[in-house]
Formats: sequence, C-alpha cells, structure tokens
Amino acid sequence: MVVVVMGVSGSGKTTVGMALAEKLAVPYAEADEFHPRSNIDKMTSGVPLTDADRKPWLLAIAVWIGEHAESGGVVTCSALKRSYRDLLRSGGPAWFLHLHGSREVIAGRMSGRSGHFMPPSLLDSQFADLQPLSPDEAGFTADVTEPVDRIVAEAADLLRS
Repeated sequence: MVVVVMGVSGSGKTTVGMALAEKLAVPYAEADEFHPRSNIDKMTSGVPLTDADRKPWLLAIAVWIGEHAESGGVVTCSALKRSYRDLLRSGGPAWFLHLHGSREVIAGRMSGRSGHFMPPSLLDSQFADLQPLSPDEAGFTADVTEPVDRIVAEAADLLRS
C-alpha cells in the first residue's frame, strides 16, 4: 500500500513524508516534482490552480502509486478534495495521512519558510478547497502541532495494525 501524506501547503507534508518513508523503509516521492511547469508558474504568480490544472498532476501521482502498490511507498500530495483522492486511488490502494492544523498555525509556518514556490497568499484558497477525510476513506488525521516523530510513530502503528 502507498501512503499519501496530505494537507494544505505548509502543513509539513515533506517533513512527515520523508520521516515516514524512512521509518517504513519504502520509496518516497515529493508531489511538487510531478507538477508541470505551467502549474508552478501559476502558483508562483499567486494564482490558485483549477481542477483542470490539477488533473495531469494528480494522474501522474496516481501512476506512481500504481507503480508502488505492491512494494509500498510514501508520496506527498495536498489531496484537498475527495474527488482528487478518488483519482489518486485509481492508481492503486492508498492510505491517507491528513496533516491538519488551524489557518493561523499553517500561516505561521508558511511565513517562516523560504525557497518554496507556493506563496502564503494562496493559503485561503487551499483551506476553501479542503475536504477532510470521510469515514469510508482509509487513513488518519494528525494534528500538525504534534511532534513529527509522534505523528510518524502513530501512522506506522496504524498501518501495521
């Protein structure tokens, strides 16, 4: 099974995803690397992506999920909407680790980071699109204020059970 570490920009997907992949000894993929250049340019200029913009990106991640369905893996992806997660699951079985935090906490994190193309001005559009995991979706919601090692340990325990 592949774990998709999801959440709005600035929630810690890369940090948690890398740590979880290391703990599980599986490959890791960063969702930002699947974006076409046009998406990165759009976000860099402060324009939110549309569903049409996201579709090729989500399909590319779904392919990666399919390629790692048997061996396992961890990939990051905002996966904000149920329809996006359904598209990701079309590649193969996926378990979602939703990193959730308040707008204030996430905004504080975003303002303190550098070198990322996603500007803090797009955070509200991400929260507007966010649909939490439904009870019928395999996964777990973690509080981003918890230490990374605690989030990773809890996720690994849940995956093993």
